[in-house]
Amino acid sequence: MTAKVAYESVEVGTELPSRSFPVTRASLVRYAGASGDFNPIHWNEKFAVEVGLPDVIAHGMFTMAEAVRVVTDWAGDPGAVVEYGVRFTKPVVVPNDDKGALIEVSGKVAAKLDDNQVRVDLVAVCDGQKVLGMSRAVVQLG
Repeated sequence: MTAKVAYESVEVGTELPSRSFPVTRASLVRYAGASGDFNPIHWNEKFAVEVGLPDVIAHGMFTMAEAVRVVTDWAGDPGAVVEYGVRFTKPVVVPNDDKGALIEVSGKVAAKLDDNQVRVDLVAVCDGQKVLGMSRAVVQLG
């Protein structure tokens, strides 16, 4: 593990650089292929609407993975994340147009822990709605 961030250089309230992640139907097809999750709610608009969804939705794990990129980019090493969890609160609806959806993610250090670890709380929003709740990562810093 080679986190670029030193434990001594952060305080509670330190903000991580925010990022926006575009999501298109093509993103979902690629993710389905990589993950093996071919549930039709992630690619078939007719099926998604028939089961009560407004449209095709992004995979929850895809949304979760995009959000933690704010942490891994900041830390400089994905291996620095020693714990990560979220609650899925709203689906990311991905329309079949040229824009798709946009997941906007921000984070800040919420607690300094023992052994050079910090807890980072993330906020992930799409179309003004929080899509992840209790999104927290524990990160091992240098």
